[in-house]
Amino acid sequence: METLQLNIEKNQFFSLLQTLSVADKLEMYRVLKKSLLCDQMENLLNTLESNELMMEDITDTLEEVRQERYKTGKQYV
Repeated sequence: METLQLNIEKNQFFSLLQTLSVADKLEMYRVLKKSLLCDQMENLLNTLESNELMMEDITDTLEEVRQERYKTGKQYV
């Protein structure tokens, strides 16, 4: 595949997007969605200062939420 490099302004880029077919827009959407998900997960892990979520932490958090819901009468069966 040949590589192409363009220097365009953001508004020009958005205008070019409007000329794409629906299939091409969907393909671009899937690529961006995957990229954003990876970035979001990396940011989340960085804020936790760990690359691992421990089951004990998850269980503790769930128990806190359950207790708060019980106190406020927002239990779901």
